[in-house]
Amino acid sequence: MSVVAPEPLSSSAFRRIFVDLANERSAPVPYPPGPNDFNVERTFRFVRDPLPILLPLYREHGSIFSMRVFHGRVVFMLGPEANHFMTVSNADKFHWRTGSMGDLVPLLGDGLLTVDGAYHRRARRIMLPAFHREKIAASYATMVEETEQALASWRERETLDVYHWARRLTLRVAMRALFGLDPDERGKGAQAAIEFERALSFYGTDFAVRIMRGPRTPWSRMLAARKALDRIVFAEIERRRRQPDPERTDVLSMLIEATDAEDGSRLSDREVRDQVMTLLFAGHDTSTSTISFMLYELARHPAVLAKLVDEQDRVLGDRTPTAAELMGGEALPELEMVLDETLRLYPAAWIGPRRAVETFEFGGHQVPANAYVYYSSWASHRLPDVWSEPEAFVPERFAPEAKAKLPKGAYIPFGGGSRTCIGMRFGQLEIKTIVTLLVQRYRLELVPGRTMTVRQMPTLSPREPLEMTVRERGVPAGLAA
Repeated sequence: MSVVAPEPLSSSAFRRIFVDLANERSAPVPYPPGPNDFNVERTFRFVRDPLPILLPLYREHGSIFSMRVFHGRVVFMLGPEANHFMTVSNADKFHWRTGSMGDLVPLLGDGLLTVDGAYHRRARRIMLPAFHREKIAASYATMVEETEQALASWRERETLDVYHWARRLTLRVAMRALFGLDPDERGKGAQAAIEFERALSFYGTDFAVRIMRGPRTPWSRMLAARKALDRIVFAEIERRRRQPDPERTDVLSMLIEATDAEDGSRLSDREVRDQVMTLLFAGHDTSTSTISFMLYELARHPAVLAKLVDEQDRVLGDRTPTAAELMGGEALPELEMVLDETLRLYPAAWIGPRRAVETFEFGGHQVPANAYVYYSSWASHRLPDVWSEPEAFVPERFAPEAKAKLPKGAYIPFGGGSRTCIGMRFGQLEIKTIVTLLVQRYRLELVPGRTMTVRQMPTLSPREPLEMTVRERGVPAGLAA
């Protein structure tokens, strides 16, 4: 039985505003309590820094409340029980596509992030074999090669923007591991990377600018970049269908050949394109941010860094770790705990926007059908009634015995349930590879007087350049000067 593709979404921001307001007026039950006034100041504060708004509302109202953001009212559900309710036990009560995830359709198409129901289940079923442990390990050599090349140009006392450096590196890894393209080939790999970054920049602009349409707007520039990127990707798909190569291990090639275990169907060219584009968006941006935040926290906490270095020296010495050592947490537990704590404080996919399929009840309040309902891992990971000293960077809170005691839904950096990030293991291996190879050679110091603030769109990342100074390992800072 064939699965029907989802209906196209309107790209008109003004139509969406009209529909949202109409749905709110016709809501069958009242919204949960919370600020309901049209408040421009609160909206811009939320866009700039949502935690000082969400956390006080959690203290006032508990795990469920509502708030007007931009034009519409949004229900927020925070905390372990709420997270588990939305991602696992009652996930069928929510849609992704008609929530804010639908905003990604113009670039990503109908990929895993923007579809629901049977269409999502079929796509995930076909794609899962490409992310089995042994398939991910096949990309490890690419990760090591690209990282070593990226580190080769570093010099003692050099100051660099760590986020920009990591972004370029992870994009090169993605071009090779996901697309099987040479990032130095100007006609394909290099141009595809340029066009993707151009298109993605649209989602980093302010909401008021994103709703504009017409020539020379960010919207038109995004569409032009997407068309240029599509020409490269569709030509590559067509070429590989004509000339299949079973030796290729990149995800694009695997998806072209993949079949549905239930009915033997394959992904169409458009479906392959949409899924690979979604993987690039979900993986490249999130890995970049996590690497940057991890290096930032290690620079701020020399005792944590010392434990990590000691573990590397004992287990690895000067050799490159194996993929197996990095993919499990047993060989390098300090590294595993540092990554977990980084993802607690800075979950790249910081918010989970959904829309209620039906009216439901949670925490003593009803939520109307068609309401926007969001969970936020960023806010939930900083609740003082769940985490002791939630603002502190304490990797030991993820020691195996402590991690096992966490309540269900307390820690959700990759979502949960049937929609847990399909590329989670790939991303974790990439992050651990890059950070391990870097720490074996160098240490990074924060530039004095520089502070870091976080921006939210499209994923968590440093708002300003994250400048750090390179020091070779074993050279004391005072002597290196």
